[in-house]
Amino acid sequence: MERDLTEILPILGVEHDCLLSKSGDITVAFQMELPELFTLSDRDYEAFHHAWIKAVKVLPAGSIFHKQDWFIASQVKADFSSEEQTFLSRSSERFFHERPFLNHECFVYLTRRPSGRKPSSSLLSSLLRKSIVPEQALNPQALQDFLDATSQFQRILEDSGFARLKRLEEKDLLSGPQRAGLLERYCYLLERTEEPLIKDISFGGDLRIGDAYLQLYTLGDTEDLPALCGSRINYDKYSTDKTKFSVGFAAPLGLLLPCSHIYNQYFFIEDPQLTLKRLESKRLRLQSLSAYSRENAISREAVNDFLNEAIGQQRLPIKAHFNVLVWASEKEGLKELKNLVGSALAQMDAAPKLEVPGAPQILWAGMPGNEADFPMNDTFDTFAEQGCCFLNLETAYQSSLSPTGLRLGDRLTGRPLHVDLSDEPMQRGICTNRNKFILGPSGSGKSFFTNHMVRSYYEQGTHIVLVDVGHSYKGLCDLVGGYYFTYQETLPIRFNPFYIGEGDLLDTEKKESIKTLLLALWKKDTESFSRSEYVALSNALQQYYEHLERNREIFPGFNSFYEFLEGPFATRLAQEKVKEKDFDLSNLLYVLRPYYRGGEFDYLLNATENLDLLQQRFIVFELDNIKDHPILFPVVTLIIMEVFISKMRKLKGVRKMILIEEAWKAIAKEGMAEYIKYLFKTVRKFFGEAIVVTQEVEDIISSPVVKQAIINNSDCKILLDQSKYQNKFDAIQELLGLTEKEKALILSLNKANDPTKKYKEVFISLGGTLSKVYRTEVSLEEYLTYTTEETEKVKVQQYAARYGGIREGIAALARELREVRTR
Repeated sequence: MERDLTEILPILGVEHDCLLSKSGDITVAFQMELPELFTLSDRDYEAFHHAWIKAVKVLPAGSIFHKQDWFIASQVKADFSSEEQTFLSRSSERFFHERPFLNHECFVYLTRRPSGRKPSSSLLSSLLRKSIVPEQALNPQALQDFLDATSQFQRILEDSGFARLKRLEEKDLLSGPQRAGLLERYCYLLERTEEPLIKDISFGGDLRIGDAYLQLYTLGDTEDLPALCGSRINYDKYSTDKTKFSVGFAAPLGLLLPCSHIYNQYFFIEDPQLTLKRLESKRLRLQSLSAYSRENAISREAVNDFLNEAIGQQRLPIKAHFNVLVWASEKEGLKELKNLVGSALAQMDAAPKLEVPGAPQILWAGMPGNEADFPMNDTFDTFAEQGCCFLNLETAYQSSLSPTGLRLGDRLTGRPLHVDLSDEPMQRGICTNRNKFILGPSGSGKSFFTNHMVRSYYEQGTHIVLVDVGHSYKGLCDLVGGYYFTYQETLPIRFNPFYIGEGDLLDTEKKESIKTLLLALWKKDTESFSRSEYVALSNALQQYYEHLERNREIFPGFNSFYEFLEGPFATRLAQEKVKEKDFDLSNLLYVLRPYYRGGEFDYLLNATENLDLLQQRFIVFELDNIKDHPILFPVVTLIIMEVFISKMRKLKGVRKMILIEEAWKAIAKEGMAEYIKYLFKTVRKFFGEAIVVTQEVEDIISSPVVKQAIINNSDCKILLDQSKYQNKFDAIQELLGLTEKEKALILSLNKANDPTKKYKEVFISLGGTLSKVYRTEVSLEEYLTYTTEETEKVKVQQYAARYGGIREGIAALARELREVRTR
């Protein structure tokens, strides 16, 4: 027999943003934000669990707590509309398009039943009644008292720091012309609010809504429940011999259940005294019958223990029920869902019960505002402490709203997320600087991750200076058209610190950096310079640039500066009768002669191209071939620091980044430690960030520069796979100040990766308070750009030469590789 839904709908309407049922029940609805999965520690779970207990205890007798978690199988929708997308960004959009993931939404409904309302059962459900009449009029004071209790409930949970609740209004609960409200969404099982669609509901034979076949699995009987429960359980996939990885006790019924489902959690709060009186009567009945049956004797002891605990430990007795609603578009799909749900419940040591005769009534009571119609014969007696163990405590990873950041993957599904590691943590007070420290052994994906991060920041307008020793950034530099400085016999490294670009000025800082360079070329580390020598160099520089102003045809560079010292400056010194002991010009010219035209290093400071380093946004200094050179390396490192400090001070309002790969070890040895310390302590004030990358644990421990300046001034710590160091990880943990939760996260890296996907995991800690593990998963085009494998790099260069450019070469190679894979 068909009936119109409006005839039997138990909801009368919405008043004061409260759902009002035809039986006089009042329901306040919240949307809840939960902590992200895999981010809570053992202590966090315990604290959150206690917060739930406190919140439930403030609800008055006659209240119903209903938590409804929607997990909807969804797909990533790529954005191809933006015309500003770069080649790699568009490749990433294509790669993640239609990536499956579970979308999670959590709702909390708090219902107050009117006094005198009979408890519902399977036979008294409003679904089976011909008419529904409210039993009493609403009492305004009773409504206000209930709203005060719901406010306390909200405040307790929000004060815990783990959750945020948003009170839902009438527009959220009821449908609009183009939007389905919560009521319509539940009745028709709509996966999105943007798809208002009326469907048939069938409770005869198969349970169906539209073309979906439904199954309901319940935990409503103590015999089906686990013997033990707690706030958390071990997640074996990510646990090690030294660390136990925790998830919420009910996590197997949440995001870890990989199918569309709704997880309902009910608490029915009754008058504790009446509940205890009822159970006391039950105990006496069982005692009188215990002589006739061992089962009665056991039941009597169970009820007696329950009463002793309730009175002795001041527990709040409640009635509880939990159920999982799953659905499939084809009836055959229900078999697989049964296996999934059964496996999830088995992880909790619970027995799944497929509800058949009572399913329509339980499903009907899950409607927002109709909780009071729940069949009480499907509930069990427990305490709030035990009941709260079965609450789902986690949600999926969330993207940052900030425009700054990089794209990383959700750890569970690989769904792409936008992650801000710089601005948002500063604004939220999590970090006090943007500096980053990256630690990862060889082969852990360290250079791959840094390539991805640097590319993301570059596309957002950041000025980047990279110091490398392994050609890790050659492909990316070529793709974005940056400057790549490296040393080869046929093409040696070249600079021109004397050149002043368009828009730049000869300020005091520029003069000081050139003077520092000239003194480094002239004097050894062990030699000191006199005040007169310093003044003479200052005068020489000032007069040289005045000489250039008068003679525009002269190109600025070391050659013309050397010629100026030999000619006009020497003449002026002779006129001023400067004594040799005050300033030995001939000694200076002799020492600097190798850098002048025809000298051994005449190429180094006389570049005529790649001169405008201040305005160039992507610069790579590759120092692999000169890191042990006693002359070239100190000079080059001085120029690098001058370039970045110039950017740091002159580019107002522009983000800057300096990333120093393994070269920092050599830089620190050459007396550049003070520069690194200066950078890490002051770059924050200039809208910049300094990043150091290393792979050896010993390097951290042995270097006072890293230990004191870098680690202490890097609020963002990024670690890659540390499995080879797990037996000596305590030293790293102590040095970096990592918590036990962070240790468990780090040692879980790459332990249970999806074998069908190619990616590495990365641990990121912000300010020591916010820690997560993400996937570094990229498109094939991005992979070919970042790869550090020699054979792949050579192939990319070959294709770039064949197709007329690095971008075209990568695109062609990616097409060929995809064709090979699909054969």
